Amino acid sequence: MSRSLGVVVPAFRPDVTRLAGYVDALHAELDPETIRVEVDDPTDRVAAALADMPATVNTSPYRRGKGAAVTAGFEAMDTSVLAFVDADGSTPAREARRVVAAVEGGSDLAVGSRRHPAARITSHQTFARRFLGDGFAWLARRLLDVELYDYQCGTKAIDRDAWRAVRAHLYEAGFAWDVELVAMAGALELDVREVPITWEDQPGSTVSPVRDSLRLGRALLTARHRAKQIRDSRVHNAIAATRDEPTALVDRDPTARTDTDPTAQVDRD
Repeated sequence: MSRSLGVVVPAFRPDVTRLAGYVDALHAELDPETIRVEVDDPTDRVAAALADMPATVNTSPYRRGKGAAVTAGFEAMDTSVLAFVDADGSTPAREARRVVAAVEGGSDLAVGSRRHPAARITSHQTFARRFLGDGFAWLARRLLDVELYDYQCGTKAIDRDAWRAVRAHLYEAGFAWDVELVAMAGALELDVREVPITWEDQPGSTVSPVRDSLRLGRALLTARHRAKQIRDSRVHNAIAATRDEPTALVDRDPTARTDTDPTAQVDRD
């Protein structure tokens, strides 16, 4: 029996022409029940251009961050499989299909991978981004329950029941949400599958390699701490007892501004 699919595309300052072509390709390749574009702080020109797109377009008047945007999109859909992809189309639609197929085949969470030995990169990132990305993946493999080659690729899919299990444990509003999602899924002993993909870097990244790597490193340590709490670590539970617990993304008012870092990335990493 086929399973219904919903796709979220988080976007901040997107190339509208490229995004429109990508949405068309996603429709043709994935045949989803719905595609939902979550756009942060669009200009009037961008908002008007997106109105003609064959997708549900939800705009936020301020910058929420990638994690908040994807969470809002997932919460608005009732499909049995939920997926998200970068707005720049770095993952071709046919490769996104392979990631979704892993969940349709029984995995709880499928993670697209640019760094897997079987992955194919047709256009590389800058040396600095590759170096820092490889270093982050190396560290994450040693700190988290899930060992992957790539934690931050912006193409992932999750089963509806798995989303219900993990959603209350997600707090990162920005681009660190990806690694938090994987960390929480691992702590909850969900079945996580890494899917090597063909990937093409697109120009125009809004990421600062050094600044955002430091933020991502801090987020990794926080994700590890929360994963240890789920695993009922006495040490980490004791540490948590001394701190104020933040509000999970699903429990925040989606119409209200938060104290999220205003530079949190949305469209890609």
